Parts: sequence; structure tokens; C-alpha cells
Amino acid sequence: MSERFHEEILEDNTANPGADVEMAEGGGAGEEDAAAAAANGSELPFAEGGPEEPAPPRTTFVQYLGSPIVTLLIGSGDSETILTAHQGLLTQSTFFAEACAEFADDGAPRQIELPSEDVDAVGCFLEFLYTGDYFPKKVPGQRSLEKDPSVPDVDMTGEQLLKHAKVYTLADKFGLEHLKNLASSKIHCVNSTAKGEIAYARYIYEFTSKDDTSIRAPVANFWATRSHTLRSEAEDEFRSLCLEFPQFGYDVLTRVLDEKLKRERNEKLHPGPSSARKRPRHSSATNA
Repeated sequence: MSERFHEEILEDNTANPGADVEMAEGGGAGEEDAAAAAANGSELPFAEGGPEEPAPPRTTFVQYLGSPIVTLLIGSGDSETILTAHQGLLTQSTFFAEACAEFADDGAPRQIELPSEDVDAVGCFLEFLYTGDYFPKKVPGQRSLEKDPSVPDVDMTGEQLLKHAKVYTLADKFGLEHLKNLASSKIHCVNSTAKGEIAYARYIYEFTSKDDTSIRAPVANFWATRSHTLRSEAEDEFRSLCLEFPQFGYDVLTRVLDEKLKRERNEKLHPGPSSARKRPRHSSATNA
């Protein structure tokens, strides 16, 4: 007997104290009904293990393409770019689902203005909606991306890093977690320089939330573990970044100190022959 069925019987007995209690203890009408239902090959609607709800029908790609066309106005003024997309695909994003819900079915144009967004990032977003990925794709089994003849193998300026960073922040705004994860994974496939990493770090600390450790922590860890690079390649840029975004400098310093404490604990647990410190000797000239 299911818990829900037992609760219903108790409620009936409470409402009607004069009812026959034996019906709730066995051999009663409730069990007879259940047995009869089992014999007929059917189940009570409240029985445990009853028939599952049928899965909703899958939306086909043709159905997506049959949905209304939405015009996206990217940028503003002379730099405004017009793109279009099918509403059925756009509404996979919570941002666009809410925007499209405001449209009236009166034949009026379906337009959404995105004056502050990067047109290339929006293009990658649309490419992801239609294909499930965006260029350049990750090479299967490798920590690298497809070759793009138009960009150098080494990201000298941070342009390649910024491309994926902008897709990441756009996906965060539009509410597409899978695209966020995809963009983040591509960031780690870019071979960059110190100055390129500085440009990328500046963008991350300007356009992401302080609580977004999934994207900020790798940036701070990168600089905390590569302090030797700072003086030789990007000391001035690093200093400027720390002054511009104190949180960046604090995050890097925190990780440097954490690593220092970790090394000291390891030395205490596993002391080596050269780990013991000796008191400094005083020279005879000093003692004289």
C-alpha cells in the first residue's frame, strides 16, 4: 500500500470516527480494489511505480527554422550591424526568451536592440545556437584549436583570448551555461604572451563578477605562478593592471602567499638535509 493511499484512509477515519477501522487494517475494500486493479493489468493512479509521464516530443530543427524571424540590432550609430535569427533557437537563452515574450502577434517587427554588445561575439553566439559550436573548434584529444590562417600561432596582443572571453561574458548575460563552459575551455587552448595575458586579465576583471571564480581564479593563478615573467616581459603593464584593478593584485598576492605557506608546511612535514637554518656566524672582526 502506498504512503499516499494510507494517508487518505487515515484522513477518512479521522473525519468519520464511527467508520469501520478494520477496512484500514487488511481484508478491506481498499486492498480488494487494488487486487482487482492488479488482476485487470491496471494500476491505481496513486500507486508507487505507476506509469511514467510520457516524454515531451522532440523539437525538430525544421520546427526551429519555421519559427518567426527576429532582427538583432548590434551596436549603435554608424557602427550598428543588423543580424537575424529564428526565434525558436533564440529562446533557448533565458535573456531572449524574456525579450521575445514581449512581442505581440500583430505583425509588428520583432526587433531586439543590443547596443553595447560585440558583433563578433554575437556572431559566435548565433553560430553556437545553429551548430552547437563556434569557430575555431577544439581539436579532439588535444589542447589546441583549429588553425586559423588569419591569426598568428602565438597571441601577441591578447586578441584571441579576448574573443573567447567576450563569448564567455555574452553567454553569461544570455543565460547559456554550456556556451560559457565551451568558451572557457577554449581560452585555455590559446598560446599567448605576457602582454596578451595582461589584456585578457584586464577584460576579465572589468567585465566579470567578483564572485565568478571559475574565470577569475585561473587568471590570478597564472600570474601568481609566473612571477619570473613579469619583470622580463610585462612589468610596467602588470603594475598598471594592479593599480587599475586592486582586486587583481590582491588575488595574485593571496595565491603567492598561499603557495609560500604550502611550501613551508611541506618542509616541516618532510624536512630535507638543507632545510635546517643555521644561526649566522659572527666574524672575528665583529667580535673584536
